[in-house]
Amino acid sequence: MFVYSMKASTLKFFAILGLALIAVVALTVFVPTYTVATTSAIAERNESIRFDGIKTNEDRIAFLEQYGWEAESTPVEEAEVVVPREFDKVMTTYNEIQKQQGLDLSKYAKKTMMRYTYKITNYPDYAGTVYANILVYRNRVVAGDICSSDANGFIHTLPMPEKVSE
Repeated sequence: MFVYSMKASTLKFFAILGLALIAVVALTVFVPTYTVATTSAIAERNESIRFDGIKTNEDRIAFLEQYGWEAESTPVEEAEVVVPREFDKVMTTYNEIQKQQGLDLSKYAKKTMMRYTYKITNYPDYAGTVYANILVYRNRVVAGDICSSDANGFIHTLPMPEKVSE
């Protein structure tokens, strides 16, 4: 005759193990996965925009011109930047702007790249100073924005906004 006895601690162990397994399965099934879906409008717009082959100042100016921007011929600033491994709140917000235009800086964590800042001369219906920033990694634009230097300024994606009707 075979007799097997179990201690209360053994029962607790298997009960906790079973509950943990159920929790993992439930989380796997019920927690949604989030992906940034590129809308067809973004995809169509980005198909006509050339993001690679950006080697010279003229290439960067031409890149901005694809969006309809007129920029001064000399950059206001050229700076080497490193994309952080983990994004803080500011960087997460900036990357959300990039995702709105079909780009994603999280792919470039810990990468060193160049940031070029140009003064924009044709921003519609705005009298303040406006800059275009583009981040270039291995001759490819990987991020960019249009921003105001005013205290109550703005920052948005690279495409030119529609003119405000009066």
